[in-house]
Amino acid sequence: MVRRRRPAVAGAFYEGSRERLLKQIEECFTSVHGAGPVERKWSEKRVPALICPHAGYMYSGPVASHAYGALTRYSRPESVIIFGPNHYGIGTMVSLFPDGVWQTPLGDVPIDGELSRQLVEAGDVFFVDEESHRREHSIEVQLPFLQYIYGDFSFVPVCINDQSYETCVAIGEAAAKVVDGRNILMIASTDFTHYEPHEKVLKKDRLALEMIERLDVKGMYNVIEEKDITMCGYGAVAALLTAAKALGARSARVLKQATSGDTGGDYSSVVGYAACLIELGQ
Repeated sequence: MVRRRRPAVAGAFYEGSRERLLKQIEECFTSVHGAGPVERKWSEKRVPALICPHAGYMYSGPVASHAYGALTRYSRPESVIIFGPNHYGIGTMVSLFPDGVWQTPLGDVPIDGELSRQLVEAGDVFFVDEESHRREHSIEVQLPFLQYIYGDFSFVPVCINDQSYETCVAIGEAAAKVVDGRNILMIASTDFTHYEPHEKVLKKDRLALEMIERLDVKGMYNVIEEKDITMCGYGAVAALLTAAKALGARSARVLKQATSGDTGGDYSSVVGYAACLIELGQ
């Protein structure tokens, strides 16, 4: 019997029916803060790595569209790894989902069991359990965008409860070993500063983004602590940057920075979002 993970936030963070969800994703691309209509111009170029937000589509979807729209200028990946934070603190420290499929209103997305096993063999930080993923939205909300861009694909969700520097560097090092020489898309899921005024959020998040642009993992941890940047998926980003550097990346590019004030209209207390792209070595 196939193991099925039901969506935790369909109908809340994003629309709960296929037709409404497809329309919502299209509106994310065509909104004033979106990347514009999708033009699929596939090439032979190796897929990049992405940093994407994970709030409700009505708030962060237009920002996410800049990262996902960029994918259409590359090749189609053989698989996807998504790093996301564990907001609820349940389950294990770093969790991979056992096997089976994740359901969304756009259909089932299969777990890449072989890739998951290779990650477990490459590093001793990984556990395999369902509980860590049951309620978590940070990875789930990336799937409909990927389904919209690619149609069918397989993936490995990496849910990170322990976001310490040492653990996340170990995650990234293991991912680099597995991804090396392969066309695998890696995504880090994070929002940035939470619940401060719009202009303050933009300035604080820009400090973290400068470290991300330089692929400076330690610098990112330092500035987050020094400037009290309430970035929820910093460990996911650290794992991604570590892997990207090991795979030949030299810098990251910020495609879009905005806040929930830009998309929701209330600038008094906002959440920061950014979409980033990292070209990997060939």
